[in-house]
Amino acid sequence: MLEILYRDEHLIAINKPSGLLVHKSFYSGEADTYAIQELRKQIGQKVYPVHRLDRKTSGVLLFTLDKETLRTMSEQFASREVEKKYIAILRGWAKEEETIDYDLVNENEVKQNAVTYYKRLQTSEIDLPFLKHQTSRYCLVEAIPETGRFHQLRKHFKHILHPILGCRKHGCNKQNKLWLQAFEINKMTLHAHQLIFNHPVSNEKITVNATIDDEFKRVGDILNFDLSIYH
Repeated sequence: MLEILYRDEHLIAINKPSGLLVHKSFYSGEADTYAIQELRKQIGQKVYPVHRLDRKTSGVLLFTLDKETLRTMSEQFASREVEKKYIAILRGWAKEEETIDYDLVNENEVKQNAVTYYKRLQTSEIDLPFLKHQTSRYCLVEAIPETGRFHQLRKHFKHILHPILGCRKHGCNKQNKLWLQAFEINKMTLHAHQLIFNHPVSNEKITVNATIDDEFKRVGDILNFDLSIYH
């Protein structure tokens, strides 16, 4: 059963588990289950995804229950009126805050402007030897993508040389292997923890929060991060 975070006659939001595809996609490969079908079965009616999250990313995923609301919400996303907040654990200690303005190439090889703002929340240094270092450093960040490009956060954090822990395609595979060997963890630590938007009918400001899963908590415990506000 999918965790329903918000529901009314127009909208429904879930806490998408890591590993679940939103819908069939040429770029994401095949799967036995998809969020759209699972949610349709669970509530017994059609749902329409307003945006998407990568397969390995967990967190708030918003659907509409009719096509008219889908049009309205899609316009809000396109005009950047919706605020999306993510938390991520990065390799190394990133700056205290930064705006990454770095163009990305999409699935169709088209270059697009992409902007991400992030702030560092906590830092950690643990006794885990890596290459020539006797310890390993990590940080917890909150990231707000101002644009919504394909794999934007993963690519942007790789660009500033602080890749997301557990990310394979745009991460540090040596670090990922280290965590798998040392802790039996291969979790990608990227979670969409909050979505803020104006309701398409009432215009009321809606804030939807999604808690982290047990694997994310486990990584946080190893690094002595206080993730209590995300539980």
